[in-house]
Amino acid sequence: MNTYMDRDKLERAFGLLAERLLQLGAPRARLVVCGGSALIAMAIVSRTTRDVDIVAMLDEHEKLVEPVPLPPLLVQAARDIAPLIELGESWLNNGPSRGEGGLFQMGLPPAFASRLVRRDYGDRLSIYFIGRLDQIFFKIYAGTDRGGRDLTDLAALNPTEDEVEAAARWATTNDVSDSYRLMLKTMLRKIGYEQVAERV
Repeated sequence: MNTYMDRDKLERAFGLLAERLLQLGAPRARLVVCGGSALIAMAIVSRTTRDVDIVAMLDEHEKLVEPVPLPPLLVQAARDIAPLIELGESWLNNGPSRGEGGLFQMGLPPAFASRLVRRDYGDRLSIYFIGRLDQIFFKIYAGTDRGGRDLTDLAALNPTEDEVEAAARWATTNDVSDSYRLMLKTMLRKIGYEQVAERV
């Protein structure tokens, strides 16, 4: 079973999810999506991903709200369509903002909502992909600990020094420990932002 999603499979998944939400009589779901699926959907990178990461939701007034817990009918719809296109059961998840130390709970970047890119799938599903700058913020934050694909994605975003510095300063407000700051500085030097490393 191939549980990975490229851009076409991702679009198909959103379309099927919207249809299932309609069948279940669910209200419109407004999901703020980050990570690899957002990069793929926005054609910033050409790769695959296993899941769709929900960092926040929007209420009917388009105000950002915590995505915990996810609405039961949304969870059911996601599980119902998973076997139809070979997706894992938790392909749609709130991992980035699930707990106390989640991205939403710790505080999203300034003016985050103003950079969201909306796509509607029928009248029951709206996906708001995070903006390029916010991808940089999240990739710097996660890449400090994890490296790997986060830093590959960061390179594809081709951030300026100013963008990296803003992201690094935001990251240190989410993790204020000295050990994190030290790891952040090391990572910045490793990816070629030595001057930023000296300033943060």
